[in-house]
Amino acid sequence: MTENSQATATSAQANSTGMRTAIVQKWSKFTHQDVSALKNEGDFVTQVQFKYQLDRLQAQKGVDAFFKGRQL
Repeated sequence: MTENSQATATSAQANSTGMRTAIVQKWSKFTHQDVSALKNEGDFVTQVQFKYQLDRLQAQKGVDAFFKGRQL
């Protein structure tokens, strides 16, 4: 792995960790373990819907507002 690609991988991992921490801070019903188990954004929407007893559209809007171009 080149130095540049290694730095990019490290940066992506740090962004992912920061994102997961932000999820736990915003949605207090999620534990760090819950967030680590999420597979993708769709899975996250389903979990928000379940944990907060929202309809799918409400959960999707909340997740979309949070992500705004970020990746899980």
